[in-house]
Amino acid sequence: MIDLSTEYLGLKLANPLVPSSSPLTGELDTAKQLEDAGASALVLPSLFEEAIEYEQKQLERFVHSQSLGHYEAQSYQPVPDEYGSELENYLERIQQFKSAMDIPVIASLNGISTNGWIDTGLELQQAGADALELNVYYIAADPVTSGEKVEQRYVQLLKDLRGQISIPVTMKLSSQFSSVANMVLKLQRAGADGVSLFNRFYQPDIDLESLKIVPRLELSNPMESLLRIRWIALIRGRVDLSIAATGGLHSTEDLIKALLVGADVTHLCSVLLQKGPEHLAVLKKELQDWLEEHEYSSVAQMKGSISQSHAINPAALEHSNYMHVIKSYGQ
Repeated sequence: MIDLSTEYLGLKLANPLVPSSSPLTGELDTAKQLEDAGASALVLPSLFEEAIEYEQKQLERFVHSQSLGHYEAQSYQPVPDEYGSELENYLERIQQFKSAMDIPVIASLNGISTNGWIDTGLELQQAGADALELNVYYIAADPVTSGEKVEQRYVQLLKDLRGQISIPVTMKLSSQFSSVANMVLKLQRAGADGVSLFNRFYQPDIDLESLKIVPRLELSNPMESLLRIRWIALIRGRVDLSIAATGGLHSTEDLIKALLVGADVTHLCSVLLQKGPEHLAVLKKELQDWLEEHEYSSVAQMKGSISQSHAINPAALEHSNYMHVIKSYGQ
């Protein structure tokens, strides 16, 4: 029997197929469908720093407006019974998922500052989250902001939170660092238990009629997986933390490549949104069949077997590969 198990963030998982943050992981019904199809863990949709701050300001305005013109009522400013804050709903979701499911539940925080994150992280831990993913969605648009300052923002956020909570913490990174490998090493030294490579920055578009910037959301495509596979191959064996491949993983072939270069888990989103939670069972079966056909006894045996950690000078090897790719066009 093929052993599909893997370890991620210190968690023993039945297989490397982990649905990432999406609408599918935000509702209990679809989350259970994912578990039934073979998901070994799941990442909840992100809790956004901006949403919490905006909600708090709106609540303060609501309470303040009740007292205007009613001095005697200032000591009695009730919040509606049905009101549930963004954070309260998120904590309740964690508790609900943990009581109804047997797989690990990973919470996700999306923000750019440490304000409130320590308290929020503690509450997520107390609610039962098995691990925490920090998704630092930050665009350095100010030309006076150096790359070093951007990196320090990530490191400091991790240190502040890592010092207060005991559950595993993983950082979801962009590919736009000058030295991805060095950034991963810095995060490891700052206490990260893992990294997720890579975040997808959504690109705004321009409406030519209104001349306004408009948001545009497009699902990933398989070509995006190659960037993840390349960097995981370069990093695996040179750092000592968990690595998740995320973005562009649509087929079993994509998953296998990510595992061969060293990913501990493969995060799935777009393919499940397109084909439904039940498609995860297809991917799991095809992965098992491939391992058996190629005479692997386990995922652990094949994981990282073709990473570049054995190369004396991986940068030179990458340059050589680049030349071969350019020269191969048209041949």
